[in-house]
Amino acid sequence: METRAETPYRSYVDVLLDRLDQHADRAVLRYLDRDVTGGALSASIHRYALALTTLGIGRGSLVALFAPNCPDALAIRYAANLLGAAAMFLPAISSAERRAAFLSRIAPTLLVAFEETADLVPTRPETRVVYVGTGPARLRLDIRARVQPDQQIESSARPDDLAMIASSGGSTGVPKASLRSFAAYSAMVSAPSAADRRQLVNGPLAYLSQVLVDNTLLGGGTVVLEPGYDPADTLATIEAEGITDLLLVEPQLFETMDHPDVRRRDLSSLRSIAHIGGSAPAILRRRAICRLGPVLTHLYGASEAGLVSVLSPSDYLGDPGLLDSAGHIRTGVDVRIRRTNGRFARRGQCGGIEVKSAAVAQGYHHQPVEAARKFRDGWCLTGDIGFIDEKGNLHILGRAADVAEIDGVAIGPAQLEGPLCALPEVRYAVAVASDDAACGPAWNVVLVPWPGMQIEIARCRRALEAACGALVAQAVRMRVVLHVPLTEQGKADRAAIGRICEAESDPRIMQEEAVFSM
Repeated sequence: METRAETPYRSYVDVLLDRLDQHADRAVLRYLDRDVTGGALSASIHRYALALTTLGIGRGSLVALFAPNCPDALAIRYAANLLGAAAMFLPAISSAERRAAFLSRIAPTLLVAFEETADLVPTRPETRVVYVGTGPARLRLDIRARVQPDQQIESSARPDDLAMIASSGGSTGVPKASLRSFAAYSAMVSAPSAADRRQLVNGPLAYLSQVLVDNTLLGGGTVVLEPGYDPADTLATIEAEGITDLLLVEPQLFETMDHPDVRRRDLSSLRSIAHIGGSAPAILRRRAICRLGPVLTHLYGASEAGLVSVLSPSDYLGDPGLLDSAGHIRTGVDVRIRRTNGRFARRGQCGGIEVKSAAVAQGYHHQPVEAARKFRDGWCLTGDIGFIDEKGNLHILGRAADVAEIDGVAIGPAQLEGPLCALPEVRYAVAVASDDAACGPAWNVVLVPWPGMQIEIARCRRALEAACGALVAQAVRMRVVLHVPLTEQGKADRAAIGRICEAESDPRIMQEEAVFSM
């Protein structure tokens, strides 16, 4: 009797390589004003895969990269996955001690560093290190790849093998590292994507950026890689490259929309500016739409939970009242709200947000205690507080640590930032919880003035009292800054904000002029 041969498993890398071969003569990447064709990227992936095999990389291995935004970094990650190995883009943690501790916990089989990132390698690394663009020839992975034959190799990936480890933002401490199999990650990046999409990536190749890169390339689009974020460069690149899609963390969104070049750059190619990483009160979102056009897309999710909800331009154009929400919960995603008493909330009731979907991570890498707290029976406990309204829209109040109930009302960062940003002298405000538990519920708030304007703290406190009540206003400690301190990922730096707000202020100190004016 004739038996049916089992169909070989095809991961996202197999599909990607097919797509690159279809576009062998077309630019699929733009980097430093140079084009990389589909054929060139495909060849690079196979050569790096062959080079990695000479170093013993295969199924069960983990390749970690201190990677800049460049084509070689993408090719090496794809090559590792082609061999059935897992890959991880490491966060550029500023503290050398914390960075070494994080790397020790990850324990990769191979560490890859580049000329731009070589200084991030610990002095005495506990794993084998190779380099791209720097170092002695015997340690150069790019040289090793260059001498490999022009030969295609078959994928060794299996659906249940570990494919990728994603670092969290680390805004509350040392970053965590969530796991996804080839099956889970392939499903995540295979959502439909327009063939004419031109995705700008100018932030670290962390979890969401790499998902957007993969999704764009799988859809037949083009990725424009920039070494880093700068508001003027971002606006210039949108115009010069006809960018259709862009991802910004929220502090970057506000720097971009307030930059004077907004008025002189042609941004008509934009279809979506996705923003993540903060509460973004409605008043600031309205200002972004006014400056940049109806292209704002709010994404709510996390490296552990995947993408949970989306507020698209068509959503808020149809109902402007949705601007204070995180939009509609995505198809295939289950969300429940758990009250502090353990019961599940009804519509409109606040509580902890729990998420279940195919995109939820399968745990943390080498962190069993933290994983047991975060993942339960297929559900991810996000650590955020929110509610679902009567129309099924998700509202995020903030991290549990940043939300407090005062006089029976749950107060989160957006409830504080909104009234403050409504003052004509306040350009931007960021609120985070104080770590001083002895003082009860309290928040630290930094305020950024408009150029040439002064912020009066007493006036800000009166605005908070009118909007939120006297008890809330009394629980807020405010300081004026020229720039919100940011983490390596571009998010608001909670620890730095705490240090600023807890320091004694001198009212005699005059505020400096901002570096640009509208």
